Amino acid sequence: MSAIKKFAGQTAIYGFTTVITRFLNFFLTPIYVGLYSPKVYGIFSVMYSWASMLNAVLAFGMETTYFRYLNKYENDKQKVYNNTFFTIFMLALIFLLFSVLFVDDIAAWMQMGDVYDPDYARYINYFIYILVLDALAVIPFAKLRADGKPIRYSFIKVLNILTFVGFNILFIFILPLIIKENWYGAEFISSWYRDSWVGYVFISNLIASLITLLLLLPELFKLTFSYDFKLLKEMFIYSLPILIANISFIINENIDKVFLGKLLPPGISDQEVGIYAACCKIAIFLSIFINAFRLGAEPFFFSHAKNKNSGETYAKIMNYFVIAVCLIFVFLVANIELLKYFIKGKDAAEQAMYWSGLKIVPILLFAYVSLGIYINLSIWYKLSDQTRYGLYISGIGAILTIILNLIFIPQYGYLASAWISLTAYTVMMVLSYIWGQRNYPIPYNLKRNLVYLLSSLCIVFVAFVVFDRNLLIGNALFLIFAGTIIFIERKELKAIFGLK
Repeated sequence: MSAIKKFAGQTAIYGFTTVITRFLNFFLTPIYVGLYSPKVYGIFSVMYSWASMLNAVLAFGMETTYFRYLNKYENDKQKVYNNTFFTIFMLALIFLLFSVLFVDDIAAWMQMGDVYDPDYARYINYFIYILVLDALAVIPFAKLRADGKPIRYSFIKVLNILTFVGFNILFIFILPLIIKENWYGAEFISSWYRDSWVGYVFISNLIASLITLLLLLPELFKLTFSYDFKLLKEMFIYSLPILIANISFIINENIDKVFLGKLLPPGISDQEVGIYAACCKIAIFLSIFINAFRLGAEPFFFSHAKNKNSGETYAKIMNYFVIAVCLIFVFLVANIELLKYFIKGKDAAEQAMYWSGLKIVPILLFAYVSLGIYINLSIWYKLSDQTRYGLYISGIGAILTIILNLIFIPQYGYLASAWISLTAYTVMMVLSYIWGQRNYPIPYNLKRNLVYLLSSLCIVFVAFVVFDRNLLIGNALFLIFAGTIIFIERKELKAIFGLK
């Protein structure tokens, strides 16, 4: 149990950081949907969807490769650090030089609707520099995790989001107030300030990314200009399937918003993307836990791989993970009538428009449950150097996502996208389990995990559909579910917390 306690402690620190950063980011959602129409919010969502996909390309799977090769080359960690960082540096430099030459062409292709907006080129420019700065921070952040410095990691991450939120508030509220009240500097600010301009969100992000990289300078100064090309070749063979798998995963996460913007009629497309993206924000609460788990799990799983009982440890962690995601899933659905107020619109009509998408929230939440289990399961092909399976699994998920969205979005809009996300992640989860048990068996408690998953689905159906999102009944069902789990798992829980 000591290994699990150590893992739980690391995950708790990363979890706290993730909760703080995501909460602050989530705090901006009601501001955005109150300030911008669904059409403008759709522009915002599509830009960040593309940024997520490009982030995966620029990272090149080197974060996971860094952890794996630290485990394989324990006596030459500096060489591993140099190789992974400078690989990303060269990719980011090539991306920067190439993309700035074609900004206008990229903007013309990306824009939704039939009227060209010249600001799109400016948005693209902002995102080019955001992507480069974020890419350069990937390996320094991974080093902090590998070196067991979660406090420093957390400090920088929290400061990043505080900077982002702070500049959003400056541009959206403080500067307009200065102009309105004619305070000192009002004349200068009014000469360039644009009211309700979405570009200020992207400028805030750029400033936050720059400050983050500056805070990582101590880690960057530890780099030495030595490059092992033999090791690099080995790393490329390991990381290339991870890169493609990560791209496929990002496609699953974001391509639906892009397709909604491209496959639906102009005007309707922007509105559908805005509604879908806003309702996706409610599912972010479950995503917070999954991300916290991933941050703690990857370095822990690699460092624990040589232990004799590693398989049993991974299986126990899976048990607790399934319990946690099922409880969060049920709790969020039980309280959806409260959570919906995070996506209020400017007026009653716009609010009703956003809330019309609430029906997809349980679907998206269970999609995240499947995704979280897949992330947990995926450790088998990383530990056994069979990363090609990650490519196969994510590739199948991406193909499903693309084909099904192309077929069903024109008829069913964002409702189709939600169901397709669930389908893709569930297929990926099942494939990873089947192939994992054949190639790198881990003694997961399949029966118990399935019972918890199916029970959570039944409770959610009753709370959301049968009782029409009633708060009291939903929370009563949640308490019964939680109490039953505590009773069943009481012996394991006592062992973990050192109780007799």
